[in-house]
Amino acid sequence: MGQLVLASSSPRRQSLLKQVNIPFILRKQDVDESIITTQNPTEAVKQLAVLKGESVSLHDNEVILTADTVVSFQGSIFGKPQNKDDAFDMLTKLSGNIHEVYTGVMIRSENNKTVFIEKTEVEFWDLNEQEIMDYISTRDPFDKAGSYGIQSRGALLVKRIIGDYFNVVGLPIGRLVRELKKYSIYPK
Repeated sequence: MGQLVLASSSPRRQSLLKQVNIPFILRKQDVDESIITTQNPTEAVKQLAVLKGESVSLHDNEVILTADTVVSFQGSIFGKPQNKDDAFDMLTKLSGNIHEVYTGVMIRSENNKTVFIEKTEVEFWDLNEQEIMDYISTRDPFDKAGSYGIQSRGALLVKRIIGDYFNVVGLPIGRLVRELKKYSIYPK
């Protein structure tokens, strides 16, 4: 069995791996994400996952895991908000509408590489300005793509989802576990 290396600073991805009891160690990756300029969300998350995964050194018997998640609405990618106004703008656009959440995942060992993309559709309730401002005041939106966290207070914004809930959190854990089996990595 190989050693899984999570090359991510996301506390949500760490939490999801712990939730399903997959042992891992952390390794920092540092890439300039701005070099990925495509506005195609599937290409963006795929390219970012690969960029992150290939920037991390690989040692004997290790398996590197990287991921990237974006929100897409009407042809635009919504990343993490820059400030309150940016968060307000994103949440106003998502209000009462369906958007997509894409996560690109790369798994890499010495001899193999797997890249896959998961998509989930999320529908928001119609939100008024006060509801949006109240949510922004929690500071929850600021480290999350699309300015919301479905696993925290942002759950109040969500009317329904079609697809993998955990993908919206940041890691499609059910599919990931199945892919990791190919690398002899299993939940304990």
